[in-house]
Amino acid sequence: MIRRCRRIARLLSVATAPVVLFGCAAQPVRLDTEAPRGVISGQPGRRGVVVAAPHGTSDVRTGDIAAEIARRTGFGLVVASGFALAPDTRTRAGRRYQVNRPLEGVPGRPPVEEAETPAARRVYEAWEARVREVAQGPLLFYVEIHGNDHRDAAGRIEVATVGVDREDALRLRALLELIRDAHLRGDREAQRLQVLVEPADTLRYAATGAKRDGILRLPRRALHVELPRAARAEWREVYTAILADFLGQAAALLGGR
Repeated sequence: MIRRCRRIARLLSVATAPVVLFGCAAQPVRLDTEAPRGVISGQPGRRGVVVAAPHGTSDVRTGDIAAEIARRTGFGLVVASGFALAPDTRTRAGRRYQVNRPLEGVPGRPPVEEAETPAARRVYEAWEARVREVAQGPLLFYVEIHGNDHRDAAGRIEVATVGVDREDALRLRALLELIRDAHLRGDREAQRLQVLVEPADTLRYAATGAKRDGILRLPRRALHVELPRAARAEWREVYTAILADFLGQAAALLGGR
């Protein structure tokens, strides 16, 4: 089944349709609007442990990265795609349902500009239900993979957290740096991205909306991973391997077994 999911994911990674069936066990979300319907896909794995990509295609290649992490770690997998309300342009990102919280907005814009709508609420409720289903019980350890193109974050990986104190954050940062450096010794051309982990570090992307009103209210412990384009494009393979190794060990470190 996992091999079949990977084949489907590879085929769909080059798709351009507004609604993409990503992975296995896809469930369409029907909305009473003229906006395209989106799809939320899931694959159960280890109980209580889920890796997810709420913007699997609009945050470019994050769905592929989450699927590969799930394959390597055995985590459950949830990926959403097709929830754009307006297409991206050359000068700015398009408006979309935020999926992991009951809001719609434009990526990179301030949270104050996001709006709660009935349709956004239905999308979020479908996302939460899918995550709970894949978790197969209490959500012990939850990881979200996101992407951004902001120039201020272009050289770093940011990890916002839930249920993690400063001491744990320092351990997680050191662990990710060690794993990064070990992998990059075998790929010396890849960019060495800085690592920031909350609350030890101050982040640009702290996931405050999802913590306050969305999916990050649920897990016992969670990591919200923001990847710059370099980690999702030219160096995607090495950074996917780095993240898979890191998250497998982080789940044990934080007790998400």
